[in-house]
Amino acid sequence: MATVTPARAHGPRPRAPRPRGPRPRRQWKAYLYLAPALAVLGTFLLYPFAQSIWISLFDWNGLSLATWTGLGNYRDMAGDPVVRAAFGHALVLIAFFAVLPVVLALLLTAVMGRAVRMRGLGFFRAVLFLPQVVASVVVATSWLALYAPDGLVNQLLRLVGLEVATRAWLGDFGTALPAVGLVGSWVGIGLCLVLFLSGVAQIDRELYEAARLEGAGLFREFFAVTLPGLRGQIAVALTLTVVAALKTFDLVYVTTSGGPGTSTTVPALLAYDRAFRTGQVGSACAIGVTLAVLILLVTLLVSRVQPAEEDA
Repeated sequence: MATVTPARAHGPRPRAPRPRGPRPRRQWKAYLYLAPALAVLGTFLLYPFAQSIWISLFDWNGLSLATWTGLGNYRDMAGDPVVRAAFGHALVLIAFFAVLPVVLALLLTAVMGRAVRMRGLGFFRAVLFLPQVVASVVVATSWLALYAPDGLVNQLLRLVGLEVATRAWLGDFGTALPAVGLVGSWVGIGLCLVLFLSGVAQIDRELYEAARLEGAGLFREFFAVTLPGLRGQIAVALTLTVVAALKTFDLVYVTTSGGPGTSTTVPALLAYDRAFRTGQVGSACAIGVTLAVLILLVTLLVSRVQPAEEDA
């Protein structure tokens, strides 16, 4: 007689028993290592920034009782032509502090990549990077002497017969801002060049050999191999230089103090003047908060240049 196997009841299958053993504990010790850094970040960055946001909602001169204005400081700032001009000057400086150094450093990288065995190349790199290790006040003071009416710039122009082009470069309404911007370009080229040369060293040399076997010249090799391989370094360079352009203060303060008139006034200098000279602390904080938000947005925008494989 055949044995009848009872039908299996319909329903969810029972779960397999979990393996016995010690459960993985949460790595809470890692937070102890991060605690000092988080404490410093919160004390010296997050708390002051939150306090600045709070002060920006008041009309306050720094001494007397504050008066609540809400977003009044931000509305006044949006309608103030001096503030708008200051942010416009900061955007102009991006071309000098970021775009020009990156472009020139890429050109130098393309040339120096072909001249790996050139004698004195290391010295040349060190000289270009030198402005990064010199205090910005020293840099500003040096260029202040170069731009003087009897400085080296005007002397060279007279030497080549262009005396008509000589002027007080930092005292002229039309040349003061570009003159300050060129100082930023001189400072930024070395940083960008070092970043790009380190990136070129990481590119597979077989790609260059393959491009040269196909008859690629300097420019075709640069656009086909070097430039795609430097996307990460370009993103870092743009981030550092754009932030430097937006938050620049000491260079403008030493060279022009925002003059002549307000032709070189930038947001950081304007916030300083309103906080410590004219007693408009609430308005100064509003400018600082707006500048911080602008820097954050620009940084997020530039980070899109970063290759996806380097984001992890």
